[in-house]
Amino acid sequence: MITLQVNGRSWPVSPKPHEVLSEVLRDQLGLIGVRVSCSEGECGACTVLMDGVPVTACLMLAHQAEGKEITTIEGLTPNGGALDPVQQAFIEEQGFQCAFCTPGFILTAKAFLQENPDPTADEVAVAMSGSICRCGAYPYIVKAVLNAAAKLRGEPVPA
Repeated sequence: MITLQVNGRSWPVSPKPHEVLSEVLRDQLGLIGVRVSCSEGECGACTVLMDGVPVTACLMLAHQAEGKEITTIEGLTPNGGALDPVQQAFIEEQGFQCAFCTPGFILTAKAFLQENPDPTADEVAVAMSGSICRCGAYPYIVKAVLNAAAKLRGEPVPA
């Protein structure tokens, strides 16, 4: 038995020695916003924030996450509150199509904007390059991240 700190709560879980974090988050905690696609760390769909840093949850053993603060997409709007500015920007700019990859992109963008609050479009594209959108919504994703950056700086959203 270990305790995971997820979205501001402590969760006792019993992962098998070989179980990865994405499985535990989905199967034991019911956090289905953590997507599982490639299981090889290539697509970014399983991205969560660990101590504020994006990690691929499909490559990390669950027991390695003990003592770390994990944030999933569900943790950005606790108790059905207002959307995070990054989430709102993705909606406004249609930075999704099928939305399977969207949680990973949003969490990656959230961490990126903490480090670079005033990025260029090229910097956003590079920062998002670890995730794959099979629908090809990349131009809208870049626009959504730039929109979120402006919102977070308290500036008007670029047209």
